[in-house]
Amino acid sequence: MEETISIVLRTLLLYFVILFIFRVMGKREIGELSVLDLVVFIMLAELAVLAIEEPGDPIIHTILPMGVIFLIQIFTAWLSLKSKPIREILDGKPTVIVHKGKINESAMRSQRYNFDDLLLQLREKDIYNLADVEFAILEPSGKLSVIKEDPKNKNQDTFTLPLVLDGRIQERHLEMIEKTSFWLRKELRERGYEDIKAISFCSFHNGQFYIDLKDEF
Repeated sequence: MEETISIVLRTLLLYFVILFIFRVMGKREIGELSVLDLVVFIMLAELAVLAIEEPGDPIIHTILPMGVIFLIQIFTAWLSLKSKPIREILDGKPTVIVHKGKINESAMRSQRYNFDDLLLQLREKDIYNLADVEFAILEPSGKLSVIKEDPKNKNQDTFTLPLVLDGRIQERHLEMIEKTSFWLRKELRERGYEDIKAISFCSFHNGQFYIDLKDEF
């Protein structure tokens, strides 16, 4: 009877500890979890199971490792907010697989993503002709985001690429719209934005700039 009560109490305690950790980690859909999130989830689950199966083991032997994992998660989340390169290492980054109906085979190889995966996910979105795809982007979660080309706006982009993120110029995106960083800096200066690092987000869509400064809200 005493062991049963111990198991119940340990289960309740671990339930609230894990709930607290997950709440602090922030809100994400299961399909959008990063590799780091999955590692944390698996390790916490294993620790909880071991603690419940071994009621004789001091509970601190479980709470302490959970606390360490929690601190690691908080620290890496802070690093991700401060540094885009670190965020890309930890979470990965979106990869353009299709651009204006053209497949980027090198990008597919780098992501170990094959044509069967691509065609399957396009069919799931009721797209059967690659020529109808303006952009197909493989997200870090493995989900394929697809932007269809609008026949009514054949000469206009229907998808907006960020040119500046967290104060850093996105050279790859500039290349895709056939522009340079010199052009971007010149356009921004003409609009009164001298410091790129002060810009949180900047995009260019059909001749119009959208610019959001850091901590402007």
